[in-house]
Amino acid sequence: MSHVVTIETKLRDPAALSAACERLGLPEPRTETVKFFDGAEQSGLAVRPPGFVYPVLIGEEGAVRCDTDEGRWGDNAFLGRLKQAYALEAAKLQAKARGHRISETSLPDGGVRLTVTAGTAGFGTTGNAYGGLA
Repeated sequence: MSHVVTIETKLRDPAALSAACERLGLPEPRTETVKFFDGAEQSGLAVRPPGFVYPVLIGEEGAVRCDTDEGRWGDNAFLGRLKQAYALEAAKLQAKARGHRISETSLPDGGVRLTVTAGTAGFGTTGNAYGGLA
């Protein structure tokens, strides 16, 4: 049985990934080549959460690869938190780039409500971001 988990979500924006790491209290992701347990070597931006044997590696196309050995070598729930933080930070960066205002509200279920409001045009929308278990 393989230990490697591949996540369908693409994390394509390095700036949003850096902001997500900062949000989670992690060091800045660094470009690394990682040799996983199965012997595969891959390069990308490495996120090193505490307690993980292998880093979470984000490839050039945004694919996420990690080896948690079903939770023995790292907390699988972290992947959900990383995806949630990335989604929030990517949305905030896009909104700021378009000159919109953003506010965040933490929800009791662990989700986050992100409200984006455009200046004088009055455009506004609200969306929730949830990070589930990976």
